Amino acid sequence: MTGQSSPSGAPDELPLTLEIARGTASEEELAALIAVISDAYASEAAEAVADEPRVSAWTRTQRPLRTPLRRDIPWGRFSG
Repeated sequence: MTGQSSPSGAPDELPLTLEIARGTASEEELAALIAVISDAYASEAAEAVADEPRVSAWTRTQRPLRTPLRRDIPWGRFSG
């Protein structure tokens, strides 16, 4: 099975492929297999959505922490 477009629309995704390793399948069996796999893939892709992080008003108004002091740079004449 080769997908023509991905559900998310991302261009970096590879097309889906299906390879029959053994035996011979009729066209009806292949069509049924592709339909079942396509439906399972679509439902799994629809459920795989990350939750948006909730940002509180406190976090939005809070100033970020200061970066740590660099101890390798001496201050003034006192490089002790």
